[in-house]
Amino acid sequence: MTAAEQLQTVQQQEQQEQVFPAPIKTVEPGSPAERAGVRPGDLLIRVNGESVTDVLAYRHRLSQGRATLEISRPVERPAVLSGVLGVAQDHHRLAYDPAAPTFTFDVEWEDPGLDFEEVLFDGIKKCANKCDFCYVHQMPRGFRKSLYIMDDDYRLSFLYGSFVTLTNLTESDINRILDEHLSPLYVSVHTANQELRQDLMKWWKLKVKDPQAVQIRTMIERLEPIDLYTQIVLVPGRNDREHLDETIEYLASRPNVISAAVVPIGLTGHRRNLPDVRTFTREEAQDTLARLNRWRRKFLNERGTRFVFPSDEFYLLAGEPLPSEEEYEGFPMLENGVGMIRDFLTEGLPELPAALPSPRRVILGTGLLFADSLDRAVEPLRRIKGLEIEVRAVENKTFGRVTTVAGLLTGRCFRHAIQPGEADLLIVPPTTLRYGTELMLDDTSLSDLRAEFQMDVRAGGATLGELARVLLEGVQSSGHQWGMSAHAVKEGRGQA
Repeated sequence: MTAAEQLQTVQQQEQQEQVFPAPIKTVEPGSPAERAGVRPGDLLIRVNGESVTDVLAYRHRLSQGRATLEISRPVERPAVLSGVLGVAQDHHRLAYDPAAPTFTFDVEWEDPGLDFEEVLFDGIKKCANKCDFCYVHQMPRGFRKSLYIMDDDYRLSFLYGSFVTLTNLTESDINRILDEHLSPLYVSVHTANQELRQDLMKWWKLKVKDPQAVQIRTMIERLEPIDLYTQIVLVPGRNDREHLDETIEYLASRPNVISAAVVPIGLTGHRRNLPDVRTFTREEAQDTLARLNRWRRKFLNERGTRFVFPSDEFYLLAGEPLPSEEEYEGFPMLENGVGMIRDFLTEGLPELPAALPSPRRVILGTGLLFADSLDRAVEPLRRIKGLEIEVRAVENKTFGRVTTVAGLLTGRCFRHAIQPGEADLLIVPPTTLRYGTELMLDDTSLSDLRAEFQMDVRAGGATLGELARVLLEGVQSSGHQWGMSAHAVKEGRGQA
């Protein structure tokens, strides 16, 4: 059989059944999988005779008691086949030869002992919208391809808390969420006014698989058994003021909506050929907080929860003090920028030395928005003899000055703000680093900066106390890093 005939045969087989081979990362010693001869690098093909699309479906099949797992071992194939079957734009889809031998083993109420390379076997579900405020559309060129993936996957929402719009769901997706009780989910609502939501989000009709999926009230009500954490990205002059009141009133009326985070639109300096939108003025931010605080007092009196949680940016933009730790009610949406500063300040400074053994100059680099707050927080450290601390507000040279949050600073930004040898230690926000690495968004590493700046460079801490320990003792940070959720999957490193 020629290579072309082989390719045609494989394509015909794939059309008959979609198979999503799941690469196995590790096999637990002594597990049923190891006893059956499964090795790292093998592929899970089917469970109980059916292909599985993700680790959730895999676990769901196992939860039914008895399961037969079908395993394939990759074999060398002609290049013409491997080049076609390995879909370039979807690195989650791994090519395999359907004609290769497979073997099976059974488990009964027992974990097989498999850990997979990725949590999604069939690839990330893509967004069906073209939101006026979409950050991906504002990305500068030149970054790794994964940062341009417009993910909108309810499975990542359940697994990692990433926000989804629900507009790309199918009837099958909805039924699965309900049947497997994938709760909670995190939903971007933005507004409960349907016409306004369509104007803001501009979903592509050809990408919407179920017309009902774009009806946000219908979706929230249909998903009533599922707990929903919601967010409202607020655009001044569009979905704020009375529209915001309408949205909050509706969300509070639904028993499955646990809370609503309100965050201001995020902009970059790369909005070419995009709708004309702007950030909030100080007065508009103050008006928004006043409006939200009225709702928060009302809900606290009536329901025992404030329900609505403005992001830190609104308080900084408005020049108003942050709420107390208690008012964040356990920080349920910390990763959405709600309470990160208060959480940072919650652990106070450790016992400080009176002096350092030798003089030390330290630069704390951060974004324009957080610089003043950080400067006040570290004031007690300046009383240590021999320690010179400067909080440096770093302008974002990658995304533009309009981008003021610390987490989007890159190596390029620090190169413009720091001169070689001007300090003994530079501390960068841990949120600038990709999870599990010392790499920034532009792939600059801390080692790169150490060599270029001729000084030590470290990531700061998740709390003020940890920052002090990093600064004084040189310990490794365990602070927040980006990419530990949907980004990790887009990078092809999601863990099962």
